[in-house]
Amino acid sequence: MEEYRKKNGTDANDKEIVYSQAIKAGKRIYYVDVKKNRKDEMFVAITESKKIVTGEGEDSQISFEKHKIFLYKEDFEKFLNGLQQAIRFIENAQPNDSASCVKTDDKAEALAEKHDDKENSLGGDIKIDIDF
Repeated sequence: MEEYRKKNGTDANDKEIVYSQAIKAGKRIYYVDVKKNRKDEMFVAITESKKIVTGEGEDSQISFEKHKIFLYKEDFEKFLNGLQQAIRFIENAQPNDSASCVKTDDKAEALAEKHDDKENSLGGDIKIDIDF
C-alpha cells in the first residue's frame, strides 16, 4: 500500500483543498488553504514557505523551509481577535511606518473584494470575513 501511495503521489492523510490563496512576500510565500477533513468539516491551513539559498554561483542549492498552522472553526474568533490586537499594537508602536502603508481597513476591504470575485468564479459557499 505504501508503495502505491509513493507511485501515485497520494497519501491517505491528504486533505481536499476547496479554496487556496498564495500571498507572495519577498523570500516568503504564505499559502492560505481551506481544506476538508475526512468528516467533511472545513478548516484553514496556513503555510509559510521560505526560500533558502545555500552556497554561491553554480554550487548554490535552493531549498524551502515550511511551517504550518491549522486553524479550526471553533478557534476562528479567538485567533482573529488575537491577530487584530497584535496588528493594532504594531501600528501604535510604529506610527511612522503606517504613513507608507495602505490603511488596514482598506486592506481588509480589498481582500474581501478579491475573495468575493474568487468565490463567484468557484461557485462555492465558503465565506471568510476578515477585518483587521
